[in-house]
Amino acid sequence: MTRRLVAALACRNNGARLYGKPMQNLLDGRTILDQIITALKRMPAIDEIVLGISEGSANAPFAEVAKAHGIGFIHGDPKDVLMRLIQCGRAGKATDVFRTTTECPWSAYDMIDPLWQRHLEHGNDLTTTDRLPEGLAFEIFTQEALERSHARGAPEDRSELCSRYIRMHRDDFRIEVVLPPPELQRMDQRVTVDYPEDLYLCRAIAQACADQMPLVPAKRIIDFIDSRPDLHRLVAPHVVAKPMWD
Repeated sequence: MTRRLVAALACRNNGARLYGKPMQNLLDGRTILDQIITALKRMPAIDEIVLGISEGSANAPFAEVAKAHGIGFIHGDPKDVLMRLIQCGRAGKATDVFRTTTECPWSAYDMIDPLWQRHLEHGNDLTTTDRLPEGLAFEIFTQEALERSHARGAPEDRSELCSRYIRMHRDDFRIEVVLPPPELQRMDQRVTVDYPEDLYLCRAIAQACADQMPLVPAKRIIDFIDSRPDLHRLVAPHVVAKPMWD
C-alpha cells in the first residue's frame, strides 16, 4: 500500500493571551501561518497540507489563506481539535498525518524525513520527537491511530491535547520517540507564540535568520537565542522545561 502523509494544521483566531496567533505578522507581511505552509511545502515527505479551520465567522480568513496557498481546508468543531485533524486526513486521503500547531513558526525540519522513514519501517502508530525547544517538535500519526483515539477517548482527549489518549494508553499503540542530537536538546528555550513576548522573540528570529527563511535550522534558532540573553529572559517565565514523552 502506498502511504500518504498529510499535514493537518488546526486553525482558529480566538485566544485569551494573544488573539489570532496564526495570523500574526512574522516578517515582511508574511504571517506565522504563511511561514508554516511555505516551509512544509518544501518537505519531500509531506504529500499535502490541509487546514482544519474552527467553525465561526472569526475564522473565515483562514479559508482565504488556504486558497491563496493552493491547499485544502475543512471546517469543524471549535472544541474537537482531534476530529478536525481526522477530517484533514480524510480530506487529503491520508494514511498518516503530520501534526504541528499553528502558533509554532518553525519545526525541526532536518528530522522530518528521517522520522517519516522510521515511522514507515517500524510500523509505528505515532512517531515523534522530544526535548527540543518548545515549539520545534512535531508528531506523525497513522490516520487509524487518530480515529481510534477519538472513538475511545474522553472529551479532554479530543481537545488541543490531541496525543493525550495515546500517551495515557501507551500499551495500545506502537510509539517511537526519537531524540534530537544533544546540542538541540534545549528545553530551556521556547519558540512558540502564545504570549506577546513570544511573538517579539519569533519576529526577532525571523529577522535575524531571513536569509534561511522559511527553513531555518533548529541549531541556528538555538544559537540566536543564546546570543540574545535579553530575549531569552523575556520569554523565560513561560518556558515549560518538561519532556512530554520521557
